[in-house]
Amino acid sequence: MPTGTIYLVPTTLGGETTNDIIPDDVQSQITKLRVFIVEDLKSARRFLRKLDRTFPIDESTFYVLNKRTDSSEIIHFIKPAQDGQDIGILSEAGCPGVADPGAAVVAIAHEKNLRISPMVGPSSILLALMGSGFSGQDFSFHGYLPKDRKERIRKLKDYEADTRRTGATHLFMDTPFRNMHVLDDLLNELADPTQICIASNLTLPSASIRTMSVKEWRSKAYDLSKKPTMFAIGSKQH
Repeated sequence: MPTGTIYLVPTTLGGETTNDIIPDDVQSQITKLRVFIVEDLKSARRFLRKLDRTFPIDESTFYVLNKRTDSSEIIHFIKPAQDGQDIGILSEAGCPGVADPGAAVVAIAHEKNLRISPMVGPSSILLALMGSGFSGQDFSFHGYLPKDRKERIRKLKDYEADTRRTGATHLFMDTPFRNMHVLDDLLNELADPTQICIASNLTLPSASIRTMSVKEWRSKAYDLSKKPTMFAIGSKQH
């Protein structure tokens, strides 16, 4: 019996519509799936209904994968693919497997020789990098910053020093309720000329992406407390 494919399903980054974010062919493939591994059940169902108001939620199977999921459960999640059914992985991060627990499913799927199919969709990491004006040849994504303030400041200064030395771009993020703490540390602890890109609400009508020096940001900062945000420290490419 042929095995199924595991599709890495892109989602919106918070928008109410999908047509200008998810390609038509990708939407068509997603709506054919009936087995899903999801990070959040409620938002996954809402996303599928955005794609198709008549999507048969009650006829579909959902497995929840988050930081509380025991890794031993994942092998059961991919059993349908071993039996010939296609599976979709849906992430809260936009693209599964990037800063997301879906990577664990993909790793096990490779061990089982299952076909993996990443689908085209929005990545806040790449969108922020594209819009930053910083180096796209030499960059690192560091995920979430440390919760401890002293450790967070140490990391930010490390990124700043590396950018100054090599010209590399450093991208990072935090939860929306800690965004203003991150912004305060950036503006109070880094040097005036250091270039910072702040990209918030990407793909939404209210999206904002600006690159300025620390000195400029001090007078033009805005409230990030409820906005999904990507930060970057880098060197302008000119």
